[in-house]
Amino acid sequence: MQQQTPSMVSFFRCLIAASVALCSMAHAITQVEQLAAYSAQAGVAAQAARGQQLFTTKHGKEWSCASCHTASPTVEGKHASTGKLITPLAPAFNAERFTDTAKSDKWFRRNCNDVMGRECTAGEKADVLAWLLTFKR
Repeated sequence: MQQQTPSMVSFFRCLIAASVALCSMAHAITQVEQLAAYSAQAGVAAQAARGQQLFTTKHGKEWSCASCHTASPTVEGKHASTGKLITPLAPAFNAERFTDTAKSDKWFRRNCNDVMGRECTAGEKADVLAWLLTFKR
């Protein structure tokens, strides 16, 4: 049996840590866990009122979030330029929303760029999700 050097031990520890991190990123999360993660990244508590304002306001570009998702995120929307149907955004009306961090981040990145010309901050994501979680069936 080969003796492990300190650098080999460090390498294996890093490999295990990376594997654990990747596995945890791949698992489904709840919307509340996603909100907590965005709030923690932002370092401030989410505010639903700010989320509603961000969602319904134009930010110097042609569209707001509501342009495609409608002012009521409990119903289907339609993409403003392609016409593609968009399922409801509020988690109570679409249980799959915000249960996959990578997917949520991908769509926030794309949509924030379309609406604001930049990526959303973690605080903005938290605020929007906090507002979306206020909708109940």
